[in-house]
Amino acid sequence: MSADTDVDVVRQGRIVVVGASLAGLRAAETLREKGFAGSLTMIGDEPYEPYDRPPLSKQALLGRARPEDTALPRRRDIDAEWHLGVAATRLDRDAKQVCLANGDTVPYDRLLITTGTRARPWFHPEEAALDGVFVLRTRDDSAQLHRKLTGGASRVLVIGAGFTGSEVASVCRELGHEVTVAERGPAPLVGALGGVIGAVAARLQCKHGVDLRCGISVTALEGDDVGRLRRAHLSDGSAIDVEVAVVSLGAIRNTEWLAGSGVAAGARGIACDAGCRVFDVNGIVTDDIYAAGDVARSPHPLFDYQFLALEHWGNAVEQAEIAAHNMVCAGPERRPHLWLPMFWSSQFGVNIKSVGVPSMGDQMVVAQGALAEARFVAVYGYRGRVIAAAAFDGAKWMGFYERQIAAGAPFPPEYGTVNRRTETLQPLDPDFPDPHLPTHGPTVTLTGHSPSERRVEFVPSHA
Repeated sequence: MSADTDVDVVRQGRIVVVGASLAGLRAAETLREKGFAGSLTMIGDEPYEPYDRPPLSKQALLGRARPEDTALPRRRDIDAEWHLGVAATRLDRDAKQVCLANGDTVPYDRLLITTGTRARPWFHPEEAALDGVFVLRTRDDSAQLHRKLTGGASRVLVIGAGFTGSEVASVCRELGHEVTVAERGPAPLVGALGGVIGAVAARLQCKHGVDLRCGISVTALEGDDVGRLRRAHLSDGSAIDVEVAVVSLGAIRNTEWLAGSGVAAGARGIACDAGCRVFDVNGIVTDDIYAAGDVARSPHPLFDYQFLALEHWGNAVEQAEIAAHNMVCAGPERRPHLWLPMFWSSQFGVNIKSVGVPSMGDQMVVAQGALAEARFVAVYGYRGRVIAAAAFDGAKWMGFYERQIAAGAPFPPEYGTVNRRTETLQPLDPDFPDPHLPTHGPTVTLTGHSPSERRVEFVPSHA
């Protein structure tokens, strides 16, 4: 059976969601809310139904929540057939079916891809297999790392000072462990917020007892005779004794299974239009394949129509709902996904929140508070307009700046400031690193204008 019209799809079509994730679940719920009465199939490579990831690097590591208790609440019954613990391995667009690792094939009339990302592993497989070397992305990752941190280990190395790495370092200090953070860039969070704010994050880590080593890469991890991690070698020639190493080198988008399918997918994600419809490799939009969540990248008018790839909880929800709506609606009723990027983190007792795309900023001002107090709001400008804002313990202001960004407010800001300390409103360079030399943990990636643009490549930390 092939559904030829939107009405046919709604009544009796076959929709397949590859990726049993936050985005996948919210899309499935939205499909049912929109009246989709056909068959719904959910495919996930993990053995678990969709769960919440943010607690895994915070409450779960501290033992305040169990990873198995992070299952996402259901808004409604989705009446789906689940294929869990089995990965999609190939997309056959001609036959309109998804091929699975167990040999099964699942036919579709509409396909939604929400495969998200996975943690970038340590570059040397034998070293990555040492007892004590971890990544942090999944329920199982969090549970294993928690057991190690609470099982007697006391010396921890965090490789990478992006948001996840910094959160892990914060948790480990709260647990009383000795913590060394190795960051190849000049400061923590530099890829996401720039060097000016990165310097504030560096002072914060040092104040809380972290042995922070910036401009340093880990070149090798050494084990003992029984395969337990015992030492890390650094690019400056030094070595440190450690029992736990948490590799936090960013994420890899799960697109390999789409190789050869003709879909515009690669290391930087799956290119789609503002309505979440996927492009093929020739830049032609499809009508039966959609993408949402961390794996998707789409153009945004507020940011020069550049393709944005967003690793944000809120974006996954909003984009999934738009994708689901558009999958079962006629063309004139389709809506664009124009969610404004937002991100938050809690580390070393400070709440950090950003809105917009800070890494696009060519100037910044400190509009409230003071950098020296680690309590401030920084506003980023791009070509004379407000493009982003980031706050340390200033989350209450983010709604205001969200409206400023959406309105294209002029930069430098013309409005009065509040809670002034010692900063000035003179614009300064936010000090972002060269984008062709990626640092750890950006939260928004500007991926260029072309669906197949792949000029930027990850440079391993040992290179």
